[in-house]
Amino acid sequence: MSRSLKPEFQEGGSRRQEILDKAVEYIRDPKFGLQGDKHAFLVDKVGLSQTEYLSCLNQASNGAFLKAATGWD
Repeated sequence: MSRSLKPEFQEGGSRRQEILDKAVEYIRDPKFGLQGDKHAFLVDKVGLSQTEYLSCLNQASNGAFLKAATGWD
């Protein structure tokens, strides 16, 4: 049986930010496995867009991801 998010938690939903905040916590926690596994889960199962995932990854790394990708200091 396939499960899906309630409409208010889906992209554009009124409570989407709660999912994004939880995704940041999930990315930060090393007990959930490797980064590739976290990416697959969040994008394929939870339904984050690539943009949302990258934004959460940047928040989880305190901005280090964006700095490394752009060369900004």
